[in-house]
Amino acid sequence: MPHNTPALHGLFIDGREVPASLPDPLDVINPATGELLAQIGHASDDDVDRAVRSAQAAFESTEWGGMSNRTRARLINKLADVFEAHLDEMYLLETANNGRSLNETRAQISRLPDFFRYNAGLAISRRDAVIPVDGNYLNYTVRTPIGVVGNSTPFNHPLMIMVKSLAPTLASGCTTVVKPSEYTPLTTLRLAQLFAEAGLPPGCFNVVTGLGPTTGKALAQHPGLAKWVLTGGTEAGRITGALAGSNFAHQTLELGGKTPVLVFDDFDVEQAVNYAAFGGFIGAGQTCICGSRQIVQEKVYDEFVERLAAKAKTIRIGNPADPSVQLGPVVSARQQQRVLNYVRIGLEEDKARLVAGGKVPADPSLKNGFFVEPTVFADVTPRMRIFQEEVFGPFVSVTKFSTEAEGLALANDSPFGLAGAIRTNDITRAHRVAAKLKCGIVWINDHHRLDPASPWGGIKDSGIGRECGTESFDQHFETKSVMVRLDDTPFDWYKDTAKQSRLN
Repeated sequence: MPHNTPALHGLFIDGREVPASLPDPLDVINPATGELLAQIGHASDDDVDRAVRSAQAAFESTEWGGMSNRTRARLINKLADVFEAHLDEMYLLETANNGRSLNETRAQISRLPDFFRYNAGLAISRRDAVIPVDGNYLNYTVRTPIGVVGNSTPFNHPLMIMVKSLAPTLASGCTTVVKPSEYTPLTTLRLAQLFAEAGLPPGCFNVVTGLGPTTGKALAQHPGLAKWVLTGGTEAGRITGALAGSNFAHQTLELGGKTPVLVFDDFDVEQAVNYAAFGGFIGAGQTCICGSRQIVQEKVYDEFVERLAAKAKTIRIGNPADPSVQLGPVVSARQQQRVLNYVRIGLEEDKARLVAGGKVPADPSLKNGFFVEPTVFADVTPRMRIFQEEVFGPFVSVTKFSTEAEGLALANDSPFGLAGAIRTNDITRAHRVAAKLKCGIVWINDHHRLDPASPWGGIKDSGIGRECGTESFDQHFETKSVMVRLDDTPFDWYKDTAKQSRLN
């Protein structure tokens, strides 16, 4: 460890940085070097309460709650411009914080300002409904912002996943308290500071740092939340979802995944392998939509395995700050050990073949980081743990199938249902199989693609609700139905009761 004193970051509450109540700060480590990047405050229950109260006060304020829709949309567009002006700073800070390669980080974060612009557009274009009902009545709906949104974000895509919630939250007129992962809080704290400086009113965007079982729990169970958003593991979703549910908060939970990729024998094998490497190893495999189950038709299976193993061995591993590096570390020593444990499990399972990776890189310059080689297991069968369980690392299994029905059965043999992918040149089959995959997102001849306008989320153990699109924006409102009687004739139920027909 270096001897220089790292920066100590406080919480961000009511538009400014404030110290946390708990005395012991948490270390933030650079996963590529093992060096101490910074320290962060550990928010107590009282700190979380203060943040939620600040968000509630802002929600009810004239400055934010009373702001006109058009004025708010202009401010959201200004925030997008401010974000865009600081992209270079964000690339470097996020790469140092979570270990994702600089090129990947740049490609991802550069698109995030558009999430704000898209939701600002929804804010000024939305319309409420006038509903034809029986009788001489006018029935219309009025939507009002729900209130304070609590958001717990993960370490793998700190800014991107936070922005997916923050953009519709602010554009709808809601306010938020964000609890970033204790591993990767630095870009979230920086963005809150930039937005405050750009004119976002105090209390609209608060950040509380700390651990999940303490700070995260306090936020999830806070009765002041109108909505709870979590991206993380399925178990964390169950725990925090139950806590938030006790207060009847709305919920969006984007949880674990074990994405199946169906590779049919009419598709170019080299392209299938290139997509498999991209889908499986980008972000060091630490994505909920990692293409971790490659399910390959028997005619091209052997060639696919051979080429994917060779491809995995060519990927350049190193410090992600180097633009030539293609694969950085996983986020922590704990995560590194988790991946290596699954390598051991795969080696012990009957007949699975390790054809690439499975080790810590031998390069001595990487010894202090949390690196794992891109790993490929072949001949994996559906009852194996490495087929069923989420690894969350650069770890791909390959399974053989013969018929379309068999491939679909393998793909759907999972407790998860976040994403799926199909590789085929048969357009009819592509649509037919997409309709039968049990998941919330399907890519045909692509992977990992998202857009601010396209709904994102899963089913089964992969969670509930949707991010992005009009679906997410609309989930930030309560809908009020207003029924207006348009008839002036006198009404008396208790006169000639038997002759009156009425639905309540």
